[in-house]
Amino acid sequence: MSGPISHFECGTCEKAFPAGWRARDNHCNATGHHRPNYECDTCPRWFHCQSACDQHMRAKNHFVHSDNYSDNNNDSVSDDCYTYNPYECRRCYDRFPSDQDRIDHEAEDHRFCNDCDRFFCSGSAAKNHRQSRVHQGQSMKCPFCLNGFVTATGLAHHLESGGCPNGPYLDRAKVWAIVRAKDPNGIISKNLLEYPTTNKYEASGRTWNGYGYECYFCSREFKQLHGLNQHLNSPVHQQALYHCPNRGCGTDFRALASVINHLESETCGFMRFRAVQNKFGQIISSNRRLTFN
Repeated sequence: MSGPISHFECGTCEKAFPAGWRARDNHCNATGHHRPNYECDTCPRWFHCQSACDQHMRAKNHFVHSDNYSDNNNDSVSDDCYTYNPYECRRCYDRFPSDQDRIDHEAEDHRFCNDCDRFFCSGSAAKNHRQSRVHQGQSMKCPFCLNGFVTATGLAHHLESGGCPNGPYLDRAKVWAIVRAKDPNGIISKNLLEYPTTNKYEASGRTWNGYGYECYFCSREFKQLHGLNQHLNSPVHQQALYHCPNRGCGTDFRALASVINHLESETCGFMRFRAVQNKFGQIISSNRRLTFN
């Protein structure tokens, strides 16, 4: 049996947080409450025992990250804790179900990277270090040219900008059509009345206003005409094609790379960084429909 599947819940007062796990964790940190003991790594579902939680995550391929670090209600550690949480933090006595959970905890809570034996000024700085090329490598592979990228954002920009030398010509509109075909329910793609187009602009020397080359749309000035043309042909003045899947956020985005970057940054707390990498990798490597469940 599990709790509600639409909102993240506090394990102590059972208050629901539709804005995402970050809002729930802020509540727990402020009140001294704890998360549900057996919560899924990816979605908000929680369970009454670790075996049921593991069964769910294996069935749904949700084994990405877990917040079930330890039994915060007991002073002593049970045998089950050692069975299900065999990895102990190198800086404290908290225990975790996987080595990656331990690494994330050490970065976020202790500002420490054990592999580099290095402390950071903040938890976010340590987390950014763990998500950099130093530790992530280039695991996101383009399905056409097989070039590697550190993050899903980099791969999305590679495809969306038409930068792949081996694949079919793609642009922002064509990538939206592909995503939309896998996302008929509009989880991240907008349901547009008309097929979007990628407009091409080329400014001339007449845009010089005496101080710089001026954008007709936003009046921004550029020192070189080439810079203005790059600005005009970027998504900045294009139609928004995507939105954040978190209903509590609702931010619109003009490019797939932008919404992926938003999710990777964990700004609205909808998904973990590693969950975004995992889901995007599944999307580009199969014909399955887009889902975050």
